[in-house]
This record gives sequence, structure tokens and C-alpha cells, in this order.
Amino acid sequence: MGLMKILVALAFLAIIASLGSALFFMMRGKGDDRQQGKRMARALGLRVGLSIVLFLCLLLAWKLGYIQPTGLPAAVR
Repeated sequence: MGLMKILVALAFLAIIASLGSALFFMMRGKGDDRQQGKRMARALGLRVGLSIVLFLCLLLAWKLGYIQPTGLPAAVR
């Protein structure tokens, strides 16, 4: 169970780092715009890939019984 928590935390940090990298390449005003656009697109593509991996890891953790869905509590009227 500890390995899954570490894996999810690392994936989340990698997603945040990739998003920050894309922001950095977008905000830099110097250099070739085409090269800058390629770097930003690569960073955003990496973020999407990491998000998919994180989602699949959550599904795997649920399937293996590491996490359990609790749902929303019913409102008492």
C-alpha cells in the first residue's frame, strides 16, 4: 500500500512540474518562437500522459483493493 501512495505522489509532482515547465516556455519571450512552441507542446503532452498514468494507477489501486470508494454521504433531512 505504501508503494502505491508514493507512486501517486510522484506522478502528481511530475504533472505539476510538467505544467510549470510549459508555463516557463510559454512566458519566455526570447529565442525562436517555433522552438519555444515545440518545447511548450512537448511539456503539455507530457503532462497529459502523466495525468493518464496517474488515473490508471488510481484505477489499478481500486481494483487491487488498496483504496475503497466511499461516495458522498447522504444528506439528512
